[in-house]
Order: sequence, then C-alpha cells, then structure tokens
Amino acid sequence: MKIASKCLASYVYILLISLIFPHVFADNAVGDSPHRRFEYKYSFKGPHLTQSDGRIPFWIHTGNAIPSSDQIRITPSLRSQKGSVWTKSPVSFEHWEAEVAFRVSGRGRMGADGLAIWFTAGQGLEGPVYGAADQWNGVGIFFDSFDNDGKKNNPAVLVVGNNGKLFYDHQNDGTTQSLGTCLRDFRNKPYPVRAKITYYQKSLTVFINNGFTPDKDDYEFCTRVENMIIPDTGYFGISAATGGLADDHDVLSFLVFRLAEPGQNLPPPEKEIPKEEKDKYQEEFENFQQELDKRKEEFQKEHPDVQGQPIEDLFESVNDQEIRQVFEGQNRIHLEIKQLNKQLAMILDEQRRYVSVITEEISKRSSQAQSGQAPTHEMETIINTQQEVLRNLNEVRDSLSGSLKQLAMGQQQGNAGGLGSYETVQHFNDIKEHLKLPITPLLKVKCPELPPLTACLSTTHFVIFIVVQSLLFFGYIMYKSQQEAAAKNTCKLPIFVNFQFVCFLFSANCKLLCLKTEVFCLRFFFYYYS
Repeated sequence: MKIASKCLASYVYILLISLIFPHVFADNAVGDSPHRRFEYKYSFKGPHLTQSDGRIPFWIHTGNAIPSSDQIRITPSLRSQKGSVWTKSPVSFEHWEAEVAFRVSGRGRMGADGLAIWFTAGQGLEGPVYGAADQWNGVGIFFDSFDNDGKKNNPAVLVVGNNGKLFYDHQNDGTTQSLGTCLRDFRNKPYPVRAKITYYQKSLTVFINNGFTPDKDDYEFCTRVENMIIPDTGYFGISAATGGLADDHDVLSFLVFRLAEPGQNLPPPEKEIPKEEKDKYQEEFENFQQELDKRKEEFQKEHPDVQGQPIEDLFESVNDQEIRQVFEGQNRIHLEIKQLNKQLAMILDEQRRYVSVITEEISKRSSQAQSGQAPTHEMETIINTQQEVLRNLNEVRDSLSGSLKQLAMGQQQGNAGGLGSYETVQHFNDIKEHLKLPITPLLKVKCPELPPLTACLSTTHFVIFIVVQSLLFFGYIMYKSQQEAAAKNTCKLPIFVNFQFVCFLFSANCKLLCLKTEVFCLRFFFYYYS
C-alpha cells in the first residue's frame, strides 16, 4: 500500500507541474528555432528569372551556363561541359540558410559528373571541381553522380571543406576529404530535388528532399558537421560539370535566408537602393509592362473566343506539365500492353489449334492401335510386298530344287547313263536361250542414217563469183603491167598464180570454202603487189 501511494503521489506531482508550467516547455521549444529573413539580393527564382539582356539580377554566370525565364541550366547534356553562377555581392551573415531546388536528368543508369553548391571567400568562376576552381577557401556541398573509385557508392552527397591549400581528390570521389556524406539518388526524379543547407552556431546541416512527392517540406536528414569553420565573408555559387557521360543540370531556385538566434533581433535591412539603380530597374519594369500589354492585345485579337479568360489559365504550370507527361507515359504503356495482349492472344489461339490437331491425330492413332488394325492403304502395301517376295522365293526354290534333282540323277547314273548328261546340257542350253532373249532386241537396233550433206553454195552463184573474180584479176594484172616494169611483174606473178592454184586444190570440195580461199588470195595479191 505504501509503494502504491508513493507512485500515485509522484504521478500527481508530475501532472501538476505540467499543468502549472506549460509555458516553460513551450518557450524552450520555440526558442530553439532561429528567426529567418529572406535576402533577395542573394537569391533567384522563376518565372521571369532573367532580364531582357539575358542577365540574372545580382548574379553572374560563366562557362556553359544557360539562363532562361524559369530556370538556369548550369550544364547541358553534352560531353565535357562546365558552368557556374555566383553572387555579385559578398555575404557577411553569421548564420544563414539556403534552399536549392534542382533537377539532374539524363539518359542511362549512370550520369556525370555532378553539381556543387558553394560558399567560398572568392568566386571560383571556372575550374576542375564540378566546374569551379580548386583550392577554394570555404565549404562545398557536392552532389556526385559518377563513381570514379568503383566502390558503387554513388550518387552521393558530400560536404567538403577547404582552407585554400588542398586539392580535391577526384580519384576517390572526395571520400578521403569529406566531413560528412550520405547516399541519395537525385537523378531523374519526377519532382525537383530540394536541398536545405543550414549554417547555424558553427554547425552545418544538410537536409534532402528526394523529389518523389510534390511536398516541398518533405525533407530527410542527410548529414551534419559540427565545429564547421567558414569565412566570415563569402560568395554563394552553384556549379556543375559533365565528362564522358552527360546530364542536364538545371537549378530552378536558390533562396537564401539570414538567421538570428532567439532573443536577438535581426539587423535592419540595407538602405534603400541607389537612385541610379532604382531608375534602371524602373525603366526595365516599364519596358516589360509595355511589352506584356502589347502581347496581351495581340493575343486577344488573334483569339477573340477566349476574351475575358484569365491569362494565367492559358499557360501550363510546372505541376500540370509533369502530370501531363506522367499521364502520357502511362497511356503509351497501356497501349503497348494492349498490343502485347493481342499478340499473346493470337499466339495462344494458334497453340490451341495445334494442340487440337495433335490431340485428334493421337486419338485416331490410339483408336487404331487399340483395335489392332493398321491403316488400310498401309496394310495393302505391306501385303502386296510380302506376296511378291514370297512368289520370287518360290520361283528360286523351284529352280534350285530342279537343278539339284537333275545333278543327283546324273551322279547316280555316272558314265552308264548318258541321259542325265544330256538333260543337264539341255537345261543349260535353255538358260542360254533365255539370256539371249533380252539381248536380241538390242542387237537389232540400228543407228539412224545421217542426212545427206547439202552444198554450201549453189552452182550458179559459184560460177558467177569465179567469172567476176577472174575479170577483176586479169584487169588488175593488165593495169599493173602497164605501170611497173616487166621484170618485176614476171618475177612476182608466177608466185601468186602457184599459190592460188594450191589453195584452189585444197578447197575444191566445198564451194563456200573455195570462195573464202579466193578472197584470201586476192587480199594477198593486192598486198603483195602494192
């Protein structure tokens, strides 16, 4: 009873304390959260992120960075690209917080190289460390995409500090120099990936929103570095780089907040903007406003049916675009599945048809096997073949038995009985006659007579040709005899006459050959006498 009464008394005491002093716990809980104030000079956010000349207010961009109205593409998805953006004015906050929304998208399972968020004493406009300078003085939060050391520990988020003397260890992905790290896959997410970096009371904390949900405040703890010493004054920057593999590195917003400890008032904001800068911004605003009004009027003239409809409703927001892309992708997947379903249905129908045919064939064969009967045509073929074989065997057997009987009778009679020898000889003579019967038709076959040879050329044409040739020949001889010396003609003429006579003898059997020979002789004569 005493123990129970003591326990009850302790419970009552705790309940009274919690009811009497609730404001103490509330003040402690609220007091842990620092005060925040947005700093527009160190931030950017779409839409209308850039000015008319393509510059970013209060920021500079270098390398392959491409600013647009709603985002800044630090590097496009091309090989060996580097880019960065940096604040123009230095930051001198003791405590600060930065919220960054970005996308890293590319083809394939692996990307390169990565994206970095900087707070350094100087602007590292260009260099080998994710597109920024090495040996920086400050801190860098690296979103490393490529696994250089082959340990399969990428994509990863690393916090690397430097005092301006160290070189970044690319070969080991900075793991030997990192002060804090966590493994987070930030590539190809349906929603922008968000990082919240808080530097408060010399502690650097990194929270990551993995981009799976549209909730902007769905952060997860990544890493925390205690006793982090950074420069009192520095520049914010974002850089990215690509290598053999390439990703699109897009930054949608970069928001900086100044923090103050509980109970301390934030310093008053900076003085009013100088008049020259204010006039410049006012002039740009008026130009933008005039151009916007002009485009509104042109649009209303071209589309009178949407008169009075809010202009904002005509543009597709980022969320609507993402949802539309998701629906389009699901629709394509659905169509592909339907097409595959049709193909599978066709294949199944064909298989069912084949199975039914095979089943019928098997059932037929099984029924025939059960009845003990083979198919009719097969049985008839087998029976005919067997009968033919038996018939041939019987003939051979009868022939051999007769021959054996005759030989046995001849051996029994010996020389005394000449009848057996005579019958044996007669039997062999019959065999010879049977053998001669197939050969006799072959011997009687006569080869067909050759057709008579026809003359190559008719006699009339041959005589005409010889006469014409002779006239030409003698005419040419008479002409040459008048032109040349008699000795030369008498020396060469007999040679040609003898040659023509020999050729005529050899070609006398065929008139066509004779004509060809005469032509050859004339050509030879003209060549010889010329």
